[in-house]
Formats: sequence, structure tokens, C-alpha cells
Amino acid sequence: MINYKIIIITGLSGSGKSTAIAALEDSGFYCVDNMPVELLPKFLEIPIHRDTEIKGLAFVMDIREKGFLDAWPLVFENLQNKGHQFEILFLEAEETVLLKRFSQTRRQHPLVRDKSLIEGIREEKMLLEPLKKAASRIIDTSDCNLHALKSIIFNFAQGMVDTVSMRIKVMSFGFKHGIPHDTDLVMDVRFLANPYFIPDLKDFSGKDENVRTYILSHATTHTFLTKFKDIIDFLIPLYEKEGKSYLTIAIGCTGGQHRSVMIAEEIYSYINKPGRPADIRHRDLDIKT
Repeated sequence: MINYKIIIITGLSGSGKSTAIAALEDSGFYCVDNMPVELLPKFLEIPIHRDTEIKGLAFVMDIREKGFLDAWPLVFENLQNKGHQFEILFLEAEETVLLKRFSQTRRQHPLVRDKSLIEGIREEKMLLEPLKKAASRIIDTSDCNLHALKSIIFNFAQGMVDTVSMRIKVMSFGFKHGIPHDTDLVMDVRFLANPYFIPDLKDFSGKDENVRTYILSHATTHTFLTKFKDIIDFLIPLYEKEGKSYLTIAIGCTGGQHRSVMIAEEIYSYINKPGRPADIRHRDLDIKT
């Protein structure tokens, strides 16, 4: 197997492990929840094609597996002896917070059988103490909401791999056909000069060079593109820092044939660089207006 970065997510029940692994999956990691620890060495022997976009591997392992507490020390030691490097991420939270979370979700604690919830939480905390001491990083999620924890995990993952890129989609559309639902930023370019009213350009699209030249022949277009690119350059790092996995930028004109298509192509060309994957879609280009 390729020598991927490996993260073991563990910790107290109710501390946010499901949120953590979801954040890692969004960051490009191949993730497995509730992986039996004794199967981990076999899993790491499975060949993965070198062209894969996987950034690393992440596994949630915890007390839900009956043999976990007895097996993890020897399994982890053997993996280290074989040259595998991995980080153990231990999540915890205060007792009052865990009690509240279990009350809200109505899920059963894995150690609650003939005892109370607080007794189960305290027993788990005691049993996992050796694993906590072996952890590379301990995160107290008591004061974290879902978005804050995802941001912490995303930044942690970013520090382990060369790059964790947010996927960006640029979309053109026509307002007369409705605003796209799956979008984060909407830019209205109906203020630009409209090729629709130029007889020689009306039947072409914003992908045609003559249409592009006409729209760019106006100073307003250049001013707008400069300012819009500045906004994009300002926002993208902030969205990435927040842990956002996907960003859709929708650019609309009246019919989605000329101005929005041309501007979307310009923005796509500007954004689509090595290390910053992007896609483009012209939603309404084939619709007859």
C-alpha cells in the first residue's frame, strides 16, 4: 500500500467522533467508522491505485468494539515496528456536556447496562486513560459546536498532508429559469452590455469568441472582473479555513446564454489552477430562449 498518512480517531462516547470523521472525509481522507483494531494491519496491506485522490486514511476505533481495549496496544506497536506512522486523535468532553448530548440524541452509552449514564461515562473515561496518554493530540470538545469541531479537524488534517483542497464549481444560469438551489455565492451580471440585442451575436453563446470580445470591449466589464476576482481571492481562503469542502459560485444573466456564460468562463479560468480544483457548468445554455 502507498504510505498514506493515517489518523486514528478515538475517545469518549459522545465527544464528537462522528463529526470528526465526517470532516476528515470532506478533507479527502478515506474513512472507516468502528474499524476493528485487529483488522487494521490487514486493511493496510490492501493495494490502492496510485492515481487515487485519497489524501490519507482515517479510522474511528473505540470502546464499541469488545476487544478494542485489550488489542490496541499490541496492534499499534506492531504497526509502528513495521514503519507505519499514524496520529492518534483523542476526543473528550466534560461530564455535564456528555450527559446533555446523550439526553438530546437519546442514544445509549455503550457501557450502560445495569448502571446509570454517569457511571458509564466515568467507567469509559477510566478505561481509555492509557489510550489518552498515548494520543498525539487531545481535543476537548466541550465548547465546540459542529462547525467549530469540523474546523479544528480540518486544520489538523491540513497540517498532515501537502494540500486539502476545497472543490469549487462555477455555474452560469439565467434568472428567467430560476436561481440554482445548490449555490453558495450568486452574482447578477445583468448590468453588463447584452449581446442578445446585437443581431450578429444573438444566436451565439458566451463561449463564442465574438461574444466574448463584445462583452470585454466595455470598460465596465474589466472593472467588474477585477473587483469580482478580488472578492473571490478574499473569500476562498476564509471558506477553506472554515473547513468548507465545496463552494459553488453561480453567475446569472437574463437567459443564461451570453453574459453569464462568458463571465463564468473567465472566472473558471482564473480559479482553476494547480492545487485548486474547479469545475464549470452552464446550466441553461442549451435551453431555447
